[in-house]
Amino acid sequence: MTGIRLTAPAPGWAIDADVVVVGSGVAGLTTALRCAAAGLDTVVVTKARLDDGSTRWAQGGIAAALGEGDTPEQHLDDTLVAGAGLCDEEAVRTLVTEGPDAVRRLINTGAHFDTTDSGDIALTREGGHHRRRIAHAGGDATGAEISRALVGAVRGAALHTIENALVLDLLTDFEGRTAGVSLHVMGEGQHDGVGAVRAPSVVLATGGMGQVFSATTNPSVSTGDGVALALRAGAEVSDLEFVQFHPTVLFLGADSEGQQPLVSEAVRGEGAHLVDGDGVRFMLGQHELAELAPRDIVAKAITRRMHEHGAEHMYLDARHFGASMWEQRFPTILAACRAHGIEPVTDPIPVAPAAHYASGGVRTDLRGRTTVPGLYACGEVACTGVHGANRLASNSLLEGLVFAERIAADIAEVRPPRTEPAERPAASGGTAEGPVALLAPEARTAIQRTMTRGAGVLRSADSLAAAARELEGLHRDAAGAGGAKAVVPGVDAWEATNLLLVSRVLVAAAREREETRGCHWREDRPDRDDAHGRNHLVVRIAPDRTPVVDRTESAAFPPVRASH
Repeated sequence: MTGIRLTAPAPGWAIDADVVVVGSGVAGLTTALRCAAAGLDTVVVTKARLDDGSTRWAQGGIAAALGEGDTPEQHLDDTLVAGAGLCDEEAVRTLVTEGPDAVRRLINTGAHFDTTDSGDIALTREGGHHRRRIAHAGGDATGAEISRALVGAVRGAALHTIENALVLDLLTDFEGRTAGVSLHVMGEGQHDGVGAVRAPSVVLATGGMGQVFSATTNPSVSTGDGVALALRAGAEVSDLEFVQFHPTVLFLGADSEGQQPLVSEAVRGEGAHLVDGDGVRFMLGQHELAELAPRDIVAKAITRRMHEHGAEHMYLDARHFGASMWEQRFPTILAACRAHGIEPVTDPIPVAPAAHYASGGVRTDLRGRTTVPGLYACGEVACTGVHGANRLASNSLLEGLVFAERIAADIAEVRPPRTEPAERPAASGGTAEGPVALLAPEARTAIQRTMTRGAGVLRSADSLAAAARELEGLHRDAAGAGGAKAVVPGVDAWEATNLLLVSRVLVAAAREREETRGCHWREDRPDRDDAHGRNHLVVRIAPDRTPVVDRTESAAFPPVRASH
């Protein structure tokens, strides 16, 4: 344990449980439902409302070998190719083998997927898939439908939920085992201020960290809180350098910041073409799958073409779909385009890459266990080894589903006893054990612009070094080296502090990986280095609060400690 934690008031209230699940997307709610079904007293904590996480924004669908002629082995092959030599093959095999039945159980929970005239699940293709294996709902509203079904099941099961709550830090007992979390309930929650949920099993399902960049498809709540909490608790994270930039995000202007509308890969799966300002299809000849190449390849091709033409965006041309197909198959995207003055039925859609998905996160084993006893991670916050250097399209919802069930099974089998959280000394912020000096809320924009400039789609030794200097400057200022005034604890300051920690670790890993692989694109190191790069970078925070980077020996993850 590092003993590092956020500066916050002591918990003024507490509740007890067997399991606390932090997050309410597909990973969190599936875990909670399975734990509750096993007779475990389960509490769900979520940062906004139950249905406000990243899951409901997922448009394309969920990938699984459900179609005639498709097999888990073919799904595995596509996933390994997309992962650029860094997938943990055992983790991928687990995903694709258990995936189809996990989707069927999701349907039994109440999720309604689109069907064909014969009543079979309708399947489409997305980038990197050689077969139609993407199940979708509401045309392009798959995440919203999955979220609706799971939220309904959670409410139907009367699970204890705490909404509008930002999780702060992991609580541990005197032996360093998980004993719960501290959290701050905002506004409309059941409790006021800082409190605690005491539980021997904590499941992080907090989603992504897209808000470290200026433009992202992630909602505003995706500030890397779970990864930051895990780092402060002493857990290892891995593959943070592999941030997937979705190739086709609606371009709203060069200065546009915050959450941007996604134009799902399924639009290309149904036959849309990427074209430049002259109407030329530039993906032809770039890859055998053209517009349906893996996302890292498409994002790089768009970025290159933008640089060649001095353009701020490219175009996605789906005019040949016609009004009826747009309205029936992609109503959400159609509405988003029209809301911004773009008519896809008659005009190409301006698109550019934007931060979308963290392939890395808190390192886990195949049961979702982290390197901290009693702490689990699931979904985008986790790094199971499934995605490698680049996530295959629509594997994310499936990963959350499959590994949520595995985590619940492990907790139900172990059923660790409840223990009392250890009292921590109220040390001051600095290099020793104690609370972190908080970052001023206005630093959030500075972090995002630094990360976009230095660690975005295109990276180099120079750009990453500049980003590291700027981030370390913010870190020193917060600690008082610059004479900065102490910041009052609050949600905005806690989020900014989390973003800074996650950004520092991401940049440290990106500087260490001196090659181009998957969605990590080093323009100064344009080639893949299989002799030295087919391993994972594992990062932890030292007691002096600096990132420590180690390499694994192979693409397979080493086991987590056996003390769970």
